[in-house]
Amino acid sequence: MPIPLKCSLARLLASAAVTAMLAAGLGGCQTMSDITGSITSKADANPSPDAEPRRAVDAYGERYRANPRDAEAALAYGQALRATGQRSQAAAVLEQATIAHPGNRALLAAWGRALADNGNFQQAFDVLSRAHTPDNPDWRILSVQGTTLDQMGRHDEARRYYASALKIVPDEPSVLSNLGLSYMLSRDLPKAEETLRQAYASKGADARVRQNLGLVVGLQGRFSEAEGIVKADLPPEEATANVAYLKEMLSHKDSPRGRAAAVPIAALSHAE
Repeated sequence: MPIPLKCSLARLLASAAVTAMLAAGLGGCQTMSDITGSITSKADANPSPDAEPRRAVDAYGERYRANPRDAEAALAYGQALRATGQRSQAAAVLEQATIAHPGNRALLAAWGRALADNGNFQQAFDVLSRAHTPDNPDWRILSVQGTTLDQMGRHDEARRYYASALKIVPDEPSVLSNLGLSYMLSRDLPKAEETLRQAYASKGADARVRQNLGLVVGLQGRFSEAEGIVKADLPPEEATANVAYLKEMLSHKDSPRGRAAAVPIAALSHAE
């Protein structure tokens, strides 16, 4: 199921980079699709979308409390807390874990992402800089660092980080999507659309990239085209909800504050 549109800009820009970081063992994600596989009873055969993250919080929280110095438990617990919206607690858990394991780059990456979740963008950028090295850069972290810079309004700097990531993984849709959003934030909508179409055409692009493209098309006044983009290949109920929320976002398109708060999430889950 696509991630709901009603997400904050911070989570939007981070999602593309975080999921892939998690897959690479670097930590930090927006959903907990990787903490699955528990056997359910017949009565719980169709759990709610939030069931797995809540179970993960319980399971990893118990393990963490039994041994707070367990780096793997702290990492998993922090990710589970983030997935259930407990962002401040996630940041606190991961900060303590990095104090106990100062050289653990997976923990640093997860803590940096949690800081970004809480709006501590400069600190997040600094922490993420310690999660990899110039001689061995990680494109996922470079992409997340770009998103933190974008959220501080430092768009030119952000694009240099995306460019460095794309040198490592050319045509990576998550990075391209973040780059497209960067252009959107600086009001270069034609360039944003061009970049997002490139992202959407790339192998591995998902529905979240499409949602970003639909937003940018809609911001240029082509609502019918945007509507077709955001509802393509979705069940009727989800398509209707996506279109309704797109209309709501576009109704506030002249408000920078409203626009930033309402951007749909479409990428950082597979670079993030």
